[in-house]
Amino acid sequence: MPSRRQFLSGSAAALALATLPGAPTAAAATTTAGRAPNIVLVLADDLGWSELGSYGQKLIDTPRLDELAAQGLRFTRAYAPAAVCAPSRCSLLTGLHTGHATVRQNPFSGPQGSLLEGDTTFAEVLRSRGYRTACIGKWGFGPDLADQPSHPNARGFEEFYGYINHGHAHEYYPTYLWHNGQKVDIPENANGAMGTYAPDLMEQRALDFIDVHSTEPFLLFLTPTLPHAPSDIPHADQYAGESWSSADKKHAAQVTRLDTMVGRVVDRLKALGIAQDTLVLIASDNGPHEEGGVNPNTFDANGPLRGIKRNLYEGGVRVPLIAWQPGKVRVGSTDRPTPLTDLLPTFAQLAGAPAPSDIDGISVVSLLSSTSSQWHNHLYWMRNDPYSSTLSGQADSGRWNRVAEAVRKGPLKAVRFAPARDRTAPDSQWHFELYDLATDPGEATNIAASRPTDVAAMTALMRSSWVDKYIRKAFGLNLKGPGLAIPGKTFTVSATVGNASTSTWTNPLVTLTAPTGWQVRATTPTTQPQIAAGGSSVVTWEVTPPSAAAPAPVTLRAEATATYNGNPVKFTDEELTEVVSTIPAPPTASAYLSDLPWVWAKNGWGPVERDMSNGKQGAGDGPAISIAGTTYTKGLGVHAPSEILYNLGGKAKRFTATVGIDDFSANQSTAGCVRATVVADGAQIFDSLKITAASGGKKVDVDVTGVQVLRLIVQDANDLGSYDHTSWASAFITL
Repeated sequence: MPSRRQFLSGSAAALALATLPGAPTAAAATTTAGRAPNIVLVLADDLGWSELGSYGQKLIDTPRLDELAAQGLRFTRAYAPAAVCAPSRCSLLTGLHTGHATVRQNPFSGPQGSLLEGDTTFAEVLRSRGYRTACIGKWGFGPDLADQPSHPNARGFEEFYGYINHGHAHEYYPTYLWHNGQKVDIPENANGAMGTYAPDLMEQRALDFIDVHSTEPFLLFLTPTLPHAPSDIPHADQYAGESWSSADKKHAAQVTRLDTMVGRVVDRLKALGIAQDTLVLIASDNGPHEEGGVNPNTFDANGPLRGIKRNLYEGGVRVPLIAWQPGKVRVGSTDRPTPLTDLLPTFAQLAGAPAPSDIDGISVVSLLSSTSSQWHNHLYWMRNDPYSSTLSGQADSGRWNRVAEAVRKGPLKAVRFAPARDRTAPDSQWHFELYDLATDPGEATNIAASRPTDVAAMTALMRSSWVDKYIRKAFGLNLKGPGLAIPGKTFTVSATVGNASTSTWTNPLVTLTAPTGWQVRATTPTTQPQIAAGGSSVVTWEVTPPSAAAPAPVTLRAEATATYNGNPVKFTDEELTEVVSTIPAPPTASAYLSDLPWVWAKNGWGPVERDMSNGKQGAGDGPAISIAGTTYTKGLGVHAPSEILYNLGGKAKRFTATVGIDDFSANQSTAGCVRATVVADGAQIFDSLKITAASGGKKVDVDVTGVQVLRLIVQDANDLGSYDHTSWASAFITL
């Protein structure tokens, strides 16, 4: 059952916080430093360091962004956390570099990377202080589903409009976009030629959000896919007379369209009289791309820097960063090496909000108004990506298919390549390069041979920066329960309040709300004097549904309030609990799922048969199942869409299976196409991506240690609704 750890989820919670002493109100957001600013963060997609006029661009028009750079602070050594988008965006949101972050690579050999319950984003941090939050555009993580821990709504954004996952975001004329938890069909234009251009929709949504929340503190995370490939845009008339390729003309038009979008946002802030109360930041998620026929050399998109997107050289990770707030942000430039991981602690300090102490970012609030700022000891990057283009392959000297790492410490920059894709290979097998960026910003001269002491020190930094599984301190509020409830039967839920910040939280109070008629009794104190920095507190309740409760999903909601550095903060979390008439006992021995009773199933056949057409049948083996010519004697058969729910009771440690379209369906037609996922206590742990008869079965082997509720889900992946008979063959639980 999804547990969505959210900070101030929804308008009612924000209004409730506004009544607390010292809390942000509709009139002003007060902190010790004055009014907490609104924050607009615009994240371009694959925009090169030198693709703006203010960074040296000569061919592409970017007048509005250049104006902001001239009136604000221009960072000349800002860094994306990664050379490709998914890990870069994860690090940006969570303040963790790629040696610690949850998502460390783009999807290529497995499912789309997902954020987890323990991933605290800057939106969650700001929600604790009453900020209204929106993510509009590309999210970039999976799965492409509502009500799951990696969804923007579950990671602190109360308003979301755009693309959830990586692949969908490649469509500039999509057939649908997500609005919070709903897919919204996108109508075609009157002529039906192309459809509706998604950046136009996103711009309007952003302006609407600003209009609605102009009197409240707000965070707008605007993430259009511009200028990512493909070079789709309604027209490139401004560049029609150029001698460039069609792709380059459209790419230039995409960058100018991004410039126009930012200009319209700034104009709206000025029209509403809130420009001086709003910090505007513009950045990119990595270096320029060479995809869909675009040639970054046409525009000198990386300036004097080596490499582009996917390279760990400066051209792949150094990005533009502009900060603008009239009267608040100083005018000028800074050469402080500044990774985008610094934004989370910066936003927290500006809002008077607590931030996790176990992040890699450092606040740059002082840098916005003066030249003083704390510097990083070092910066770290990791690259694990099997794709390349001509220019990125050349920059890597043909080593594009290898795991790579980079570290910057002071003026020194180290880049090293593993012998293959194994980052655990001995240091002696890596190819190591060292550059002095002070004298060699283009990373042309490798000085590693003459600096053995620096090579050893930088190698040690690389090794220490990577942690296979980075264990986080508890932060915020996390509600946990069994996920299943029987009418009239009491069960226990617990809420953990974690203070991973550096300051004590005082007077914490935790409450639990259940549906009308449900009995809730706290079995531990719900309040205490304080929670020390780095500490946590657990509150438990006994919850009893009414004996006549109807089978249905219900929501339990916990809420925690406290005071942090004199500022009131509030956190909320919700859990969806399934009310069922009976719950089968968890397994007592390792077994095939077809030999175990399910909690419920829909649209299944054979051993899990239960739907309107097939009647109802308990667990038990059906006929043998064949996938791609291999016969399995045990299996669970389903149509798409379908779900099967099992109670593991925390007893199992491993789930294995082969999932695919069975040969019975494949022999009728090759048109079947499905997508299978495994969800454990609300978190997706397996995603098959698209399965067809031709692709055969996909192996499933996942860790389910401690999992209470296991869901097996199959969806129709091509909207045909036929020839989608799917089997979870040899589905086995190991205790």
